[in-house]
Amino acid sequence: MSGDLSRDELVEQGRAVVDWIAEYLDHPERYPVLSRVRPGEIRASLPASPPREGEPLERILADFETKIIPGITHWNHPAFFGYFATSASVPGILAEMLVATLDVKAMLWKTSPAATELEEVATDWLRQMLGLGDGWFGITTDTASISSMLALAAAREARPELAIRERGMAGRGDLPRLRVYSSEHAHSSVDKAAMALGIGLENVVKIGADAEYRMRPDVLAAAIAADRAFGYLPLACVATVGTTSTSSIDPVPAIGEICRREDVWLHVDGAYGGMLAIVPEFRAVLDGADGADSLVVNPHKWLFTPFDCSAFFIKRPDVLKRAFSLVPEFLVTREQDEVVNYMDYGVQLGRRFRALKLWMVIRAFGTDGLADRLRTHCALAQQFAAWVGSSAEWELVAPVPFSLVCFRYAPPGMSDLECDARNEAIMHTVNAGGDVFLSHTKLHGRFTLRLAVGNIRTEARHVALAWERLRDAAGSGGAAPGSGMGNIAAESTETATE
Repeated sequence: MSGDLSRDELVEQGRAVVDWIAEYLDHPERYPVLSRVRPGEIRASLPASPPREGEPLERILADFETKIIPGITHWNHPAFFGYFATSASVPGILAEMLVATLDVKAMLWKTSPAATELEEVATDWLRQMLGLGDGWFGITTDTASISSMLALAAAREARPELAIRERGMAGRGDLPRLRVYSSEHAHSSVDKAAMALGIGLENVVKIGADAEYRMRPDVLAAAIAADRAFGYLPLACVATVGTTSTSSIDPVPAIGEICRREDVWLHVDGAYGGMLAIVPEFRAVLDGADGADSLVVNPHKWLFTPFDCSAFFIKRPDVLKRAFSLVPEFLVTREQDEVVNYMDYGVQLGRRFRALKLWMVIRAFGTDGLADRLRTHCALAQQFAAWVGSSAEWELVAPVPFSLVCFRYAPPGMSDLECDARNEAIMHTVNAGGDVFLSHTKLHGRFTLRLAVGNIRTEARHVALAWERLRDAAGSGGAAPGSGMGNIAAESTETATE
């Protein structure tokens, strides 16, 4: 036999899949947020060998429901408050279906002109939404981890005297130690990029933070001066807008001034927090970013675009292209000098058609609609923070500039060690309940709970439920207050129209 399954099979089972998706999005609460399976349980439920003969799609989809879904932690659940809460929207989901159908490899302009030119348009739309000026080149990647690695690779290539592209770094006595600077609260992707690029973990300098977990510019300046005195080469600095643990905002304008003075590449990691700049009254979160050399934001993190879709912006795309462009004969085209071939700006040759889903999400909701949803998320987080702050037994551990709240149970008289153990127990108890999911971090060595609002379907009642479950788990009694939550969305909409 040859060929694909029939059109009738596509239509019948395709409708079944769409119906399942619609039901799932309408009633996600029927599933526990956190999967309850034990390690190895899913694998043990599946055959150890592939089938010799094809099976009906109906049977495969039934197994998806009974064997796969139990092993899913539901990131698309409105009470998923762990890590940075994300979600896939209807236009993004439909776009993914079209992307899979077209199966485009967006490497050369020629391999699908629309894929390249739509990426140029969609990333430029996003640039405008963020309030960035002209002069930025946008490219989509899978994650901010890769975007940040591209930034450090470009920073290295921006110094052609190092001749890294041709000569590499191994065994070279003429090459100074390259130094990269980031806050002690920066994402681990900075360290991984240094590992992958051969810079090395020892050369990632962690800069101390202030009481609000922001990088201290004075400590950065001193570290650069000390490295120069040792004969090291300060290469790049990564400033974060919305750190992973606390969502703190590094002082980008002051950091940028130092980087320009010291000829250090400045990369701004706005993977989470930078997206809030699309909301007019929050545009200041990206103050100073226009003076950076590169920037990353993640539409798949807080713009309701299905994973994966990271947007990397760079002021000098020629440097990025010089770092990665390699065109074998079979990829040479007549148009290559007059078009963008995105394969030239990173490691990947074949690239997903991510721009389609970003384009469809922006069009379906509009800039005002997207801004209003982010505004509502911040309002929900502020209300939760107000509940924590008004309780004698709970405390806020960090400021709340976005939609992430860092907090802990800390009743009077309880030691730090006892609080650590109690908060960890509270988190596990809440997560085991199945209707809410939270994650944690450690701040100043203390176990800290995190509640992140970011799902497009999260409502006031989900946040109230989280507070109720937390209080119950702590044994502090009482239900979550209901007043003030129901009008948040309406008040947010009114603010948007003022």
